[in-house]
Amino acid sequence: MSSDNPLLRLADSTELPAFDVIRPEHAEPAIDRILQRNREELTALLAKDTPSEWDALIGPLETIGDRLSRVWSPISHLFSVCSTPEWRGAYNACLPKLMEYGLELSQSKPLYQAYQALADSAAYPGLNAARRKLIDNALRDFRLSGIALPEDQQQRFKTISMRLSEIQTKFEENLLDSTQAWSLLIDDESRLAGMTESARAAARAKAEAKQQQGWLLTLDVPSYIAVVSYADDRALRETLYRAYVTRASDQSDHGRDHDNAALMEEILSLRHEMATLLGFANYAELSLQAKMAESPDSVEAFLLDLAERARARAQSELETLRAFAEQRDGLSTLEPWDAAYYAEKLKEDSLGLSDEMLRPYFPAPQVIRGMFDLVEQLYDIRIEIVDDQPVWHDSVTVYALKTPAGERFGLFYLDPYAREAKRGGAWMDECRGRRITATGLQLPVAYLVGNFAPPLPGKPALLTHDEVTTLFHEFGHGLHHLLTQVDEASVSGIRGVAWDAVELPSQFMENWCYEHESLSLFARHVDTGEALPDALLHKLREARSFQAGMATVRQLEFSLFDLRMHRDYDPALGGRIPETLARVRDQVSVMFPPAWNRFPNSFSHIFAGGYAAGYYSYKWAEVLSSDAFGAFEEARAAGQSLINNEVGRRFRDTVLARGGSADAMELFVAFRGRKPSIEALLRQSGLLETQEAA
Repeated sequence: MSSDNPLLRLADSTELPAFDVIRPEHAEPAIDRILQRNREELTALLAKDTPSEWDALIGPLETIGDRLSRVWSPISHLFSVCSTPEWRGAYNACLPKLMEYGLELSQSKPLYQAYQALADSAAYPGLNAARRKLIDNALRDFRLSGIALPEDQQQRFKTISMRLSEIQTKFEENLLDSTQAWSLLIDDESRLAGMTESARAAARAKAEAKQQQGWLLTLDVPSYIAVVSYADDRALRETLYRAYVTRASDQSDHGRDHDNAALMEEILSLRHEMATLLGFANYAELSLQAKMAESPDSVEAFLLDLAERARARAQSELETLRAFAEQRDGLSTLEPWDAAYYAEKLKEDSLGLSDEMLRPYFPAPQVIRGMFDLVEQLYDIRIEIVDDQPVWHDSVTVYALKTPAGERFGLFYLDPYAREAKRGGAWMDECRGRRITATGLQLPVAYLVGNFAPPLPGKPALLTHDEVTTLFHEFGHGLHHLLTQVDEASVSGIRGVAWDAVELPSQFMENWCYEHESLSLFARHVDTGEALPDALLHKLREARSFQAGMATVRQLEFSLFDLRMHRDYDPALGGRIPETLARVRDQVSVMFPPAWNRFPNSFSHIFAGGYAAGYYSYKWAEVLSSDAFGAFEEARAAGQSLINNEVGRRFRDTVLARGGSADAMELFVAFRGRKPSIEALLRQSGLLETQEAA
């Protein structure tokens, strides 16, 4: 194979990946070459007698799949973190080719028959659990890809899949373009009264970067939160709120050509048609085939049960917030653009706590190192900076995971700060998966990406506590990928994990952001080095349940909207998106947005991400994670350390290390000794006391 294209070298390299030589023009030629090579090898493999032994079938298939993953991973990643027109063009040129190739595999009857022959063979019962799970998952996925459909329906299924891939990507592009199309230059600093010094400095730096005088406000999350949570100027808060919640919609005044409304309708229609082709009543039923939940109705029952427990508390919290705003400022009507502002003021008034009071205790480099110290103690690992790996931006740092003896077993890239042309939000993605190859063990590699406010010259970035929990959350995903001990790529790390269990390791990590033992590792004042005072820690723990009712019903609103939109879709009536959302809000919500709010148009989790008919996973995973953390709390109650190495290693070995090699419930029971209980979540969020009082 030619080495002119660095991506082609990467496909067969046993070295860890490098990014400095990868440019957009390398992408499409590399994908073309890899797909051609893979097709040739697949044809040769399946031309033989149907393989009925593991090594004869799965080994070559894993090599073929990994080769493509090595090339596509950096392309899709760089598209997200450097979304220039060049990278967008490269990504969009490659995506249809990958979709077509994936559908060829998923609808290949010879390949399906080879897997089925292996499942039916005398050797199958003797395979280890991970290998049997891989085969079972593959056969399930074949069935869900339409392998049994008549030829004309198979072709329609392929057309739907290709179109969905195209328009889901377009949804995300519209959202990014709409977000970046809007900005507001402020030339009078008095309008920024109430905002923090760091937020004003960041706005000033943005203006200077564009050769403008004043303060530039944008719709990236740090800028938006800085205004709606702290700006005293109510009109300014409303301006930012309106721009943010109307992105990619007909109500936007900053790029209506990016309206996602038609795409949303088409996405729902195509998903429903795909589900019915496969014999399901709706897309929600199809979505749950790879999840822990038994049925859409059982998911709805779970969500409504939580709503019943939380709504009275949420209503009381809202009434308290309204009364506070009226008493403080004579505000007769609390609008959505007021909620975060007065919540921050109420928290400061009632608890003596604010985000800005805590921020000096969370310098980003210190938090990152403390987070590493925590997991080193929990899981018997070492995390060290690696300086021999090229990166895509000078704010990216590379780290190696090592055994206590110093043997490297994983690598990850940390890209924490917001910048122009970078997709919003925070996420973890895999760069490479762990697997056994002909030359030895391939180590896992991950990307961890955030959008925190970047440091100002000469100063470290200071994180809010919410940003600290976000960092811990994404690192939890990373550890799930990196600590795996499974050697079969398809069920290694996060692969093959039930979607409603994949958030368990990430939400589990958030718990450590509220505990004295873990906070003492990193929560120290940026100027004085003083540890977070006990009084502030107590307030922080109290703040965890502050407005927990409102936060809970907000998440339930998202989850029920997602579920019902996919479960109740009617081709004759269309998506009924506004109507469905309105009915959900009437049932579970306590605060209602204005009619011009177009939240669904930016709900990329379900319209462009992997959470369609699965957004409930966040709440279900909270049940799992809070109960899992309870094992550490029980150790502390027994007089042991909360940062308990014995419990930590058990969590590592039963949950993190086994990835998708076993059913998620089986792994949870192996760790906890029983099935999960919702009581831990209710107690953690302060809702259990409400139920007991009732």
